Amino acid sequence: MSDAGPTIDQSADEPGKGDRRDFLYLATAATGAVAIGAAIWPLIDSMNPAADVLSQSVISLDLTDVVVGSRITITWAGKPVFIWRRSPETISEARATPLDDLVDQIDKTAENPNNSQDMPALDVNRAADETGEWLVVIGICTHLGCVPLGQDGSSIGDFGGWFCPCHGSHYDRSGRIRKGPAPRNLDIPPYTLGPDLMLTIGA
Repeated sequence: MSDAGPTIDQSADEPGKGDRRDFLYLATAATGAVAIGAAIWPLIDSMNPAADVLSQSVISLDLTDVVVGSRITITWAGKPVFIWRRSPETISEARATPLDDLVDQIDKTAENPNNSQDMPALDVNRAADETGEWLVVIGICTHLGCVPLGQDGSSIGDFGGWFCPCHGSHYDRSGRIRKGPAPRNLDIPPYTLGPDLMLTIGA
């Protein structure tokens, strides 16, 4: 009868085997992290503003050739901006509207960053100049973000300004909400208008 004696697992004594195993674990984890990062980066990157939007964060426009009564639309930061060179009759009608007739009676600084404090939504506070000839508003309905009609002079709604075809909001000659579900007046972009009629939006 032979006695083979106890068996010894020599693999446990191989030098460096534990280190190799740890290295493989770390390498696998690192590879997985890189793969996950590569997969979600397009999603994260898509949340950043597009290059063409960033390039239009400040735009300038010469308004000298815009005739009285004309409405034009430009794009700033991916948004339509309505510019209206209003006639004296339009200004008079806009300024004759009592504050009590308005749905949204206060323009907050977030809605009109050209004012240093919240202001009553009177036409004189919303126009670009003292005479009231120029009105500049962001052409996005404050209800659900549709673009109101009226820039071509038709579909101006019941109050002479703009009409949103999506849910029936009516804005007046100052861009103030007068009827419909929109909760507030059309927003106004940050801008400067010089005496040379150079309009700079985003300044």
